[in-house]
Amino acid sequence: MLVSVLGIDIAKQKFDVALLVDGKTKHKSCKNSVEGFETLKLWLEKQGTQKVHACLEATGNYGEDLASYLHEAGHMVSIVNPARIKGFGQSELIRTKTDKIDAALIARFCMAMNPEPWIPPAPEIRSLRALVRRVDSLIDMRSQEKNRISTAHESVIALIREHIAYLDKEIEKIRRQIADLIDQNPDLKQKKDLLDSIPGLGKATIPHLLAELNDLEKFRHVREVVAFIGLAPKETLSGSSIKGKPRLCKIGHARLRKALYMPALVSIQCNPVMIAFYNRLKDKGKNGKVIVCAIMRKLVHVIFGVLKSGKKYDPDYKPAFT
Repeated sequence: MLVSVLGIDIAKQKFDVALLVDGKTKHKSCKNSVEGFETLKLWLEKQGTQKVHACLEATGNYGEDLASYLHEAGHMVSIVNPARIKGFGQSELIRTKTDKIDAALIARFCMAMNPEPWIPPAPEIRSLRALVRRVDSLIDMRSQEKNRISTAHESVIALIREHIAYLDKEIEKIRRQIADLIDQNPDLKQKKDLLDSIPGLGKATIPHLLAELNDLEKFRHVREVVAFIGLAPKETLSGSSIKGKPRLCKIGHARLRKALYMPALVSIQCNPVMIAFYNRLKDKGKNGKVIVCAIMRKLVHVIFGVLKSGKKYDPDYKPAFT
């Protein structure tokens, strides 16, 4: 069966699609809702298209429902890092940016690069991810309110404190929901127990890892996980005259990088292996940021090894794939 390519530019309220078929591009705009998904389905049928390779950017929660709908309808779906689309657009010297143009760009990227298929997360993972991200949002909101107290007028300070107390209760309530969800799922509970054996990983970090790094099966080597998170070093080297300092790539999963930052700091206080690693880097004259990033990468190696092997953390265990 000939598979057509469908580029999707997703937004909160709507999405634009570009269908590449027989060398021509056809466009359609739909609401980002179940009603809009049905509209897209009927439109594809009118175009005589039975199966598409749909491609959209990873933009938080906006596109996941549409991606799941298309996957369940039998279409192939790819969700790609926006940086890849941006780079592809730069290679075409595109200067104009509209939703219609972006959808067509994504379609051409999909045809040229043939990105790997996306597999929808299990329902419990989607629930866990939503709860974990909700806690993050509430924590950010609480931090903003705390910062307001020092500059707020006395007439509203009591109201701010009340809101902070309310946020504290909501955060605690959702964390209990997260703990119950994990404990009631045998696979998640087993992974939680494995991760809990790693010094430096706490109760706040482990749910993030379970929610955002649930599909380790697709990674063949830990280097791929490091790149996925965006912890790989980026070098600038050109000819004999340009040599920049290696920096963190940061093209990857920002939520996981954020989740691993504090565990890296904690692990150099409580994990003898990480302490020794920290001291070696310090003796070589590495600065603090470089060391923390290296500790984060080493933590990823440990997490990958523990989850892949199914064995609890052992500082002397060195699996072949790390």
